Parts: sequence; structure tokens; C-alpha cells
Amino acid sequence: MDESTFLAWDHAPQGLVLAEDRIIRACNRTFAELVGHAPNHLIGQSFRVLYASDAEFDTIRDIGLSALRDTGFYSDERMMQRAGGSPFWVRFRARTLTPEAPLARLVMSFAPLSRTTENPMTPRERDVVQGLARGQTSKEIARTLALSPRTVEDVRARLLRKHEVRNAAELIRKLAGPGL
Repeated sequence: MDESTFLAWDHAPQGLVLAEDRIIRACNRTFAELVGHAPNHLIGQSFRVLYASDAEFDTIRDIGLSALRDTGFYSDERMMQRAGGSPFWVRFRARTLTPEAPLARLVMSFAPLSRTTENPMTPRERDVVQGLARGQTSKEIARTLALSPRTVEDVRARLLRKHEVRNAAELIRKLAGPGL
């Protein structure tokens, strides 16, 4: 890679990652800063280091797999967690280089939407907010998380009160900040 190509990669305005089977093979400085790690710490690591729990890591794996198989692309907005635990929102985009096995070789970008850290959320609240951000109903979120729909409704109601909003759309807008 020549110097100008390296500079463009390393200083791109969004985080860039090449992963093979959910192992980080290359990442730029922007991505490392976004997640609060040194770039050399991330290379060779499982994406698991970026999630609060094994359940969250396992759940996120299957999101978008069918789109990656069918079209080679997937995009969403999701909440992630920095080293140390502070949550943040990103616009996530992925392109597989191997549609027959979408996670075998994947190029991803992570563009920050907000750096809001007020009103920290529990892992369960994060799970529910991520489902809401994907447009899922409470029943769909419950199925994905292996919970009862009533539990999801309770968490959703707690989130609305906690963030002083009237509905899920306002909640997502407030949590995503001005970038959404």
C-alpha cells in the first residue's frame, strides 16, 4: 500500500474494518479511537471484545446475514459500547467479499451518529433499543432476545420514562442525537 492510500485508509472520517469470521484483521485509526482501543490491540481479536455480553455478541451475528447472502450488502444503525462501557450510536455498513459465507470476509464501516453518554443504559435496555432502532415490534424483539413480550414492554416503558419521551421514535431520535 502506498503512503497516500495508507493515509486515506487510516484517517478516513469513519471507522473501517476488514474482518474474517468475526476476527478483526485490519482496522483504521478512526475505528480504534471510536471504540476506545489502540489499533494494535484490536488486530487479531474477536469482535466479542466490543460487546458487553456473549448474548449481545451472538445476537448481532445473525442480523443482516440474509441481506449479505442475497445482495452482498447490509446497513443499519446500532448502538455499540466503548472500552470502559460508554454507549454510542453508529451507522453500520457491511459488504461481504464471500456471499456464500457472508462472515468469512467482510469489509465494514462505522460512522458515529452521537457521542451521548447521559442516562447510561443497562445491557437489557441496550438490547431493546437496538431492536427498536431496527424497527422491530416488541414481539419481534422478545423472540430475538428469548424474552416474553411483556418483559420487552416493561423495558420499553422504563426507557420512555427515563428519557422523558412519548414514543419509541422520539426515543431513537433522542438517543441518536442530531446525526440521525
